[in-house]
Amino acid sequence: MQGKLYTRHVLTIALVTAWSATAQAADAPYYNPANAASPSGYTTDYQLYKTIGCPGRGLLDAPCKEPIAAKPEAKPAAKPAAVGDADKDGVPDDKDRCPDTPAGAKVDANGCELDSDGDGVVDRLDKCPGTPAGARVDAKGCELDSDGDGVVDRLDKCPDTPAGRKVNAQGCELDSDGDGVVDALDQCPDTPAGDKVDNKGCTLPSTIVLKGVNFDNDSAVLKAEARAILDDSAKTLKRYPGVKAEVAGHTDARASDSHNQALSQRRAQAVVDYLIAAGVPADALSAKGYGEAEPVADNATAEGRAQNRRVELRIR
Repeated sequence: MQGKLYTRHVLTIALVTAWSATAQAADAPYYNPANAASPSGYTTDYQLYKTIGCPGRGLLDAPCKEPIAAKPEAKPAAKPAAVGDADKDGVPDDKDRCPDTPAGAKVDANGCELDSDGDGVVDRLDKCPGTPAGARVDAKGCELDSDGDGVVDRLDKCPDTPAGRKVNAQGCELDSDGDGVVDALDQCPDTPAGDKVDNKGCTLPSTIVLKGVNFDNDSAVLKAEARAILDDSAKTLKRYPGVKAEVAGHTDARASDSHNQALSQRRAQAVVDYLIAAGVPADALSAKGYGEAEPVADNATAEGRAQNRRVELRIR
């Protein structure tokens, strides 16, 4: 008991001494046991400054509470670095797939220039902004017109029209009289409707003399110069699949009738064979030799005999 009283006495002296030493520190922090976050120094019924602390907590009426350290103030999260927009199109660089867009151009969410009709030419350069889907276009975004006839390839039914020719809405050359020969080549532009015409657009006569289809004397071999004439005849016949034609062979009056008839038959057949090879259906042709029976000139003269040695197409 005496020891305890002695301890209290010593502690009292220490408290008074500490209070005197720190009285000048009127603004010094002190410990409040009611406030767990306050610094050490003050207890109920006693003023215990920071110089004492709580080493004698068990001897005091109200033991000191352990101070709770204040939580450090949370620092605000760092703001992400600002992302630039080098081409000023409104799309940040980290999302811009077209980083060099020209100033003022309209762009999509990826920063690429708009191409409203999807033809591969951006709106800024597109002179034909409403191109149909899938149409081929030039650098200006306009549909191609390969033959330059004014009808775009997508609609052109005659894509290889010669330069300067007049065409219809399908891009095909005009044929005003409807005879199958275009105006640019038609030498008979007002052919009556329904008439069959040759390659020049002129009505076919019932009998066509193939001038220039000649043979050497007593020969059925075609001469080279006859080929161009027969090629032209083949084109005309192929234009009319339903037309039938007889190839009629003729001779002059020299030699016997039987010889001339046989010779004219071979000559007619030589022409038929050539026309078939040129694409005329075989069932559209027939060969017949007339010998010297149908002269068109006087056999007494060389000039007359030359005219009589002929081949004709007789349209049926």
